[in-house]
Amino acid sequence: MKIHYTFILLFVGLISLTTAQNQKITLEEIWGGAFRTEGMDVLHSMKNGKQYTVLNFDRTAKSSSIDKYNYQTLEKVETIVSSSNLDGIDNFSSYTFSKDESKLILATNVEPIFRRSRLGKYYVYDIASKELKLISEDKIQEPTFSPDASKVAYVFKNNIYIKDLKNNTTVQVTTDGEKNKIINGVTDWVYEEEFSLVRAFDWNKTGTHLAFIRFDESKVPEFSMDIYGETLYPTEQVFKYPKAGEDNSEVSLFTYELGSKKTQKVDLGEAYYIPRIQWTNNEDVLSVQVMNRHQNDIKLYFHDLKKGTNVVLHETDKAYIDITDNLTFLNDNSFIWTSEKDGFNHIYHYSKEGKLLNQVTKGPWEVTNYYGYDEKTNRVFYQSVENGSINRDVYAVKLNGKDKERLSSEEGTNNATFSADFSYYINSFSSASMPNRYTLNDSKNGKEIKEIVNNDALLKKVSSYEISPKEFTTININGNELNMWMIKPKDFDPNKEYPLFMYQYSGPGSQQVSNRWMGANDYWYQMLAEKGYVIACVDGRGTGFKGADFKKVTYKELGKYEVEDQIAAAKKLGELPYIDANRIGIWGWSYGGFMSTNSILKGNDVFSMAIAVAPVTSWRFYDTVYTERYMQTPQENASGYDENSPLSYPELLKGDYLLIHGSGDDNVHVQNTMRMAEALIQANKQFDWAIYPDNNHGIYGGNTRLQLYTKMTNFIDEHLGDKAGDVQGSEKIKK
Repeated sequence: MKIHYTFILLFVGLISLTTAQNQKITLEEIWGGAFRTEGMDVLHSMKNGKQYTVLNFDRTAKSSSIDKYNYQTLEKVETIVSSSNLDGIDNFSSYTFSKDESKLILATNVEPIFRRSRLGKYYVYDIASKELKLISEDKIQEPTFSPDASKVAYVFKNNIYIKDLKNNTTVQVTTDGEKNKIINGVTDWVYEEEFSLVRAFDWNKTGTHLAFIRFDESKVPEFSMDIYGETLYPTEQVFKYPKAGEDNSEVSLFTYELGSKKTQKVDLGEAYYIPRIQWTNNEDVLSVQVMNRHQNDIKLYFHDLKKGTNVVLHETDKAYIDITDNLTFLNDNSFIWTSEKDGFNHIYHYSKEGKLLNQVTKGPWEVTNYYGYDEKTNRVFYQSVENGSINRDVYAVKLNGKDKERLSSEEGTNNATFSADFSYYINSFSSASMPNRYTLNDSKNGKEIKEIVNNDALLKKVSSYEISPKEFTTININGNELNMWMIKPKDFDPNKEYPLFMYQYSGPGSQQVSNRWMGANDYWYQMLAEKGYVIACVDGRGTGFKGADFKKVTYKELGKYEVEDQIAAAKKLGELPYIDANRIGIWGWSYGGFMSTNSILKGNDVFSMAIAVAPVTSWRFYDTVYTERYMQTPQENASGYDENSPLSYPELLKGDYLLIHGSGDDNVHVQNTMRMAEALIQANKQFDWAIYPDNNHGIYGGNTRLQLYTKMTNFIDEHLGDKAGDVQGSEKIKK
């Protein structure tokens, strides 16, 4: 068997403290916040390029403040505003500056609608006069300043309003908004979830026009969920949810002129999806991205208020095209665009007419984040995996693609937040052996100027626990070198056998094997390793950052190649002398739950146990945008949907299976789990399951996560550990 060990990350500086490493991690600590990292919340670079602001919370006083700091010295310059000095506001959870930074929008009493959408009471704070104004007595969505900060546009009950801050008057732009029928200015459920878009309106450069998308949900089927709550009778939540193959919202684009109060429809022909709108630097020109239903054809339109609409860029793909927020207009209205058209995600520069001027980045590696372009130095700043697909580094390159320079120096995950003038950036760094660290860096060469925030206290705290290093490797499976990590017990003995517990997510373009600091699940894996389990994670075919071909091989066959890779990886790992091949388990959440369910069925001779949390069990139940991007419609690809659905072969279950779902999951509906349960019942298969009342896709709140992970831990111990409950490695029988 061939496993390539690339490198092992050790907790540097902790090895000498092994005698003190005797504390055991508990679930109460993990979900009680004992290992929380310190960070920088809501960082905003001031337009002068010399200062930045951060949202700070005083947990004792339960107040919040926006504090300004100097980049060069990192010293606090002033507190711009504190909720302790504001009448009627106990605290605020976020803030937004106007373009001229003279005013702020402060968010209070915010409540979630779905994953990204929020309702809240919002205030405008005038920094000079210290005057505070409530935008609306009602809870509203997406308040946004006009460019001159004289007005705020927002959405209330699916209609757009514009408030004039000078004369305190409000104009209603649209009037046809109606729940579960017509939406103006914010997106429907599926756009929010799959295009990561909530605000569907945008001001032009001079504030004379507002562009907005209108959603007609009339033909979209409704989905309903019972909400059990604490009252005598349950209530019902009803919302529009287009499942694969069903009708989507009919979308249309409009511009509204504030002066004349006239609304004009923009002619885009057959625009099935409008995932992005953005005004260019020309006050009369609006950019619009339009996609077909299969999402393998994208057009970038420029709509000129005076001259009409034309296509400036048209791109197609044999599989699908991902939507990003990387479109950036330069001063001359030429633009930056990212694309996978050469097989890897790279940066391109186009003229304002749509002519390709240059491919800025090239190579067999992916650009993972685009930070911006500095006109003064003619440099583009970006993040990429050029230094290995599990790492992230910050780079700069000239717009012509020359003089590329790696600015970050530490191996791990680096992410930059640049000052407005690109003279500085704050680098966020972490690795498997180093918790989050924030530093001020010079953008000329990446040199560190000063440390801002570290997590040395957490590192010291972790050193007193039985932490095992995360070993990063590659494993050759089905002709591909797949990234993998493994965690072994602290007292690992190669002459003993250990049960193997595998984790994966496996969704298109995702990544779980990455060189970054631990999250909550990583502490759980450490806890399981303390008990005597070997934990492993393999990113199979279909995952991201290794090129378009590797990612898109799963097109029209979700759950086929990914499952083959997990089964093959488990078999290969089971051949290791220290792994008990009879005790291999797998788990996952959401797409990972779909995968773990398929794995224990199709790999019933390999996996003896599986846990599936909030799994998709048939892609027929999931939404149009996500599912059809990778599968086309069920009408076009019935075999792809059904042959890879665990509902099609419940009789294959042999091992121990735990099925978990939240009854209030608006994303992956509990219908998936109910149908899986019924299929197993009719196949006369025994399984364990748990339903979490009114919990959404995240299954959290109060003691929910603690109870959930206790349940999963007990299940693992019972079905993957030794019969006596002691899972410490048993002596390996020598052959």
